Amino acid sequence: MPALHSVSGLGSLELANIVFGYSLLYALGQFGCGFLSDRFGPGRVVGTGLVLIIVSNLLMGFHGAPLWLLIFACINGVGQSTGWSGLVKIMASWFSSRQRGVVMAWWGTNYVLGGFLATTFATWAVSQHWLFPELGWRRGFLLPAVVLAAVAVAFFLLVRDTPETASPSSDMPEMASPAAEGSSSHSAWSEVLALLGNRAIWLIGAAYFFLEMFRYALMFWLPYYMVNRLHFGLTASGYLSSLYELVGVAGALAAGYISDHWMQSRRAPISALMLCGFSLVILTLAAAPSLSPLAAGMIISLAGMLSYGPDTLLSGAAAQDIGQAKAAATASGLIDGIGHLGALISPYLVIYVSEHYGWNRLFLVFAAAGFAAAGTLIPLWNLRPPDVAETSEPPIVSMDGELRSNV
Repeated sequence: MPALHSVSGLGSLELANIVFGYSLLYALGQFGCGFLSDRFGPGRVVGTGLVLIIVSNLLMGFHGAPLWLLIFACINGVGQSTGWSGLVKIMASWFSSRQRGVVMAWWGTNYVLGGFLATTFATWAVSQHWLFPELGWRRGFLLPAVVLAAVAVAFFLLVRDTPETASPSSDMPEMASPAAEGSSSHSAWSEVLALLGNRAIWLIGAAYFFLEMFRYALMFWLPYYMVNRLHFGLTASGYLSSLYELVGVAGALAAGYISDHWMQSRRAPISALMLCGFSLVILTLAAAPSLSPLAAGMIISLAGMLSYGPDTLLSGAAAQDIGQAKAAATASGLIDGIGHLGALISPYLVIYVSEHYGWNRLFLVFAAAGFAAAGTLIPLWNLRPPDVAETSEPPIVSMDGELRSNV
């Protein structure tokens, strides 16, 4: 974004429009792609999305006009929207709910570590002037698309939706069978209606709305903030901002282990506590008039750790807890779709608040959003998967959307 701003002459509002277009199509796609994955199989849906992502990135690398960047960013958003809910569906079919927090924590490092590697790789691609020098900033779109094309080939060749559809000779994880029951059944409208009537979906979605609002703002705008507010160099800003995802891996793993081993597979308590911790950390950015690169890196690292933990739990394990293997993609798509409505407003929030009130006030808004997300999860403090054994309480969630016991 800072490269597009300085080299191509795109203004802040034009950059915000591109991010908005991507986020809008991503959010809208989430609501439909989850159901499509449950209905027709996640492999087909995710595979189609991979092709759209590759094509759109290649086209963005060849067309730098604001309108074309906006159009191709929207196509990219549609392709990206197939990924999370479809892959969550595959994971729900292969692994049991008792280990879901830990399994999804490790698996969730794909987008946390992937975000770090993507930011680092794009920064490297843009800053290496000896590499296809005539392409300039376009290298940041074209080279990642080539890498993703190789990943797409592996996905088409190796990934199977359920253990039942894998070849007999494939290695089956020991924990696959509990979740695999009924996982191949197609989602029906009755499951969708049951999920829509489930209060947990809406509360988790509301928390995810606030979380995605500040997570996407930080993910997209941290380099811009460090270049224009802290006056760091372009390369240093790119690498420092990547710490947000890199250290986020530790937060995702910690949240998963704590949830399964010390919280009886409850996702809300650890998510709420980490969200409060994020708000306290981000308040230091609001109070600091200036920062050294070392201090900025430490704050960004802590913020990433405390935001990616609840992000992974809410959009992954918690969605699987409610939807189970049969409707995991639909539940994940609903939660992710609601959450990304928050991502829709984040670019305009960043532009408006930072330009009218300053970056410090913007970080106050992010801190408030973190506390709001934590507060939304309090009614779900004792929410557990329905098939987790209880010693003194009955299961709290059922597939018909009823919340029981002390919720």
